[in-house]
Amino acid sequence: MSGQMLHQSVLLNEVVEALAPINGACYLDATFGNGGYSQAILDAADCTLLAIDRDPDAIKRGALMQAKYADRFHLTEGCFSNMTSLLKASLPSFDGLQGAAFDLGVCSTQLDQPERGFSFRSDGPLDMRMSKSGQSAADVVMQSDETEIARILWEYGEERASRRIAKAICSARNEANISSTSQLASIIRRVMPAKKPGQIDPATRSFQALRIFVNRELDELTAGLKAVECLLRPGGILVVVSFHSLEDRIVKRFLATRSQHAAQPSRHQPVLEKPAPTFKLLSRKAILPIEKELANNSRARSAKLRVARRTNSPIPESANEEKFHKYAADPSSSLKETKLCG
Repeated sequence: MSGQMLHQSVLLNEVVEALAPINGACYLDATFGNGGYSQAILDAADCTLLAIDRDPDAIKRGALMQAKYADRFHLTEGCFSNMTSLLKASLPSFDGLQGAAFDLGVCSTQLDQPERGFSFRSDGPLDMRMSKSGQSAADVVMQSDETEIARILWEYGEERASRRIAKAICSARNEANISSTSQLASIIRRVMPAKKPGQIDPATRSFQALRIFVNRELDELTAGLKAVECLLRPGGILVVVSFHSLEDRIVKRFLATRSQHAAQPSRHQPVLEKPAPTFKLLSRKAILPIEKELANNSRARSAKLRVARRTNSPIPESANEEKFHKYAADPSSSLKETKLCG
């Protein structure tokens, strides 16, 4: 890898503009990937940045950046749900973040490596583990019962044919181990209608569901949002780029319940003092890529950016920490009770 990153991150200019890095401040890149956000933030101001990634390959890719930015850049391996301990271990004098960026989902480099098993575009082992440890996607499809597989495909992929696909997987594994991406994609395609022009591959949602489940991505996101809420200084900026509806629902719901747009109490319930908002939304609607970026980067098509500023209000002890995560796990839920648009 050269001194330049492998590709420009989605919505890069919008992310840096929202963060508006300042000299002497501390920032977090919660999902280092190929380092696009990290490099842009460090180039924008004489600041300090901690980057986190659970993929050991990403840590290796960041070696040149560590040499370039010296003690202003700290890259550590781990899950961003553990950002509090990682920040304090890497930066002993840490006293709060001025900004934090999350680029959710799978890194394009991971998708392009068949041996990682994230994509069915090329044949490879059915793996999908970002950290290269723990239960793989092959373990899930070979060891889970039919009901559990169907639940995973529906809950994490919003796959309407989840039961049909789960039945086909369980039938196929009785004949042979399912150990490759092409095997699984073929099983799914056999029981789904043929792809029409303009439609996604029939295996797309199932692969997404398995990846999210294997890596506990929604649990990680929920924990990460709660952690960064505690670490941002008053006036600190949170930016989150998501790529599918489940991620965006969690972010949208979290910011709705924590901001000036939190749902009002029912007029039929006793009037309780409303907690002061811990975030102020800087855009009521999600920010989308401009046409030029869409033309140059197909990955940007589904991207949504949400931006909020931390207030000086303390986090209330009575906050319902699970509400926004439960919502996201139920694709049939709605946000009609909130005023947040987009």
